[in-house]
Amino acid sequence: MRLTGTTAMGIRLPIISPGDDLVSIAAEHVLSVLTATGETLRADDIIAVTEAIVAKTEGNFAKISHIAEDIKAKFNGEEVGFVFPMLSRNRLLNILKGVAAGAKKVHILLSYPHDEVGNPIMDIDRLDEVLDAFDGRMVTAEAFRKVAGEYKLVFTGIDYVELYENAADNISIYFSNDPRDILKLTKNVLVGEIHNRNRTKARLEKAGAEKIFTLSDILSQSINGSGFNPAYGVLGSNLSTGDTLKLFPAKASEFVQALRARLKEKTGIAPEVMVYGDGAFKDPVCGIWELADPVVSPGYTERLGSQPFEIKMKYVADSTLGDLQGEEKQAAMTKIIQEKHTNPTAYREGTTPRVYADLVGSLCDLMGGSGDKGTPVILVRGYFDDFTVQ
Repeated sequence: MRLTGTTAMGIRLPIISPGDDLVSIAAEHVLSVLTATGETLRADDIIAVTEAIVAKTEGNFAKISHIAEDIKAKFNGEEVGFVFPMLSRNRLLNILKGVAAGAKKVHILLSYPHDEVGNPIMDIDRLDEVLDAFDGRMVTAEAFRKVAGEYKLVFTGIDYVELYENAADNISIYFSNDPRDILKLTKNVLVGEIHNRNRTKARLEKAGAEKIFTLSDILSQSINGSGFNPAYGVLGSNLSTGDTLKLFPAKASEFVQALRARLKEKTGIAPEVMVYGDGAFKDPVCGIWELADPVVSPGYTERLGSQPFEIKMKYVADSTLGDLQGEEKQAAMTKIIQEKHTNPTAYREGTTPRVYADLVGSLCDLMGGSGDKGTPVILVRGYFDDFTVQ
């Protein structure tokens, strides 16, 4: 009996620079690691590469000035309402500076007690006081803080109201959980949300917004030679330098196919390949949902777009096989797993149908981390196996 199931290994690469041949570098290092461990590449291996270095080798960067030009063109340099942006220096501050530079005035509308992905803007224990005081009305930042108090995010020590207010001279901040309140200030709206952006945009259009865009529309095409992302715009972008953003990779799908082809050329084996960003998990301490990218994976090979077909082993072991012991119980479990495709609904109680790319991408994000591990490539083995595979 094989004693291991899924395994994941972080693979170190040299420091990657724009223009590097990442396909060759990644393939070389994956195969070197396998050779050093006495292993060979398998067809059901998964090679996952972080979006950060894919975008970097693409040269997919943009400056604050590029964002400002796009904002100015879309809103004619008029006032803009910026609805429900997330609370993140790395993710948002340069975008906000670009919006402010391209608009006459920026009215930021923040939600409370936290943003879309769980970053808190106030002490949750004071929420009832705020709700009682304002009864759902939009209020200024000054009025809000008189009741809610000042607040610094636990992990960063940043007061985001202060940070955003000081990002430019033409910014004012308001609080409300109804995005339509922004229309009391301006009919020009930029939706800052990531995952709820389309629903919020539709609500605002219905309520009378005149010019309305989401962050996926900003830099969805190149502005004076800038990087861009046709699907996600500046969503998924991150701080690169003081005035520059690294955008989400625009050619992730092409990259995964190229890496797969290179590995097949060298070994005769075509593994699964994906590009991964933020994992879809929630921090148990501060409640932040880590998925600040628009998707976990912007590019992956076909099998990773499907869902696992699994039975609920612990349920079967306790209910159906509860009276069996030892080898008899193991043999019965093996038989049920092997026959699961002939009875698709049996024993699947409690299994959640998630896509492989989201599951594996979350695993890889935890493995690679966002600090100094230096392992932007993750080799995942055995993820498609079940208990019967030896």
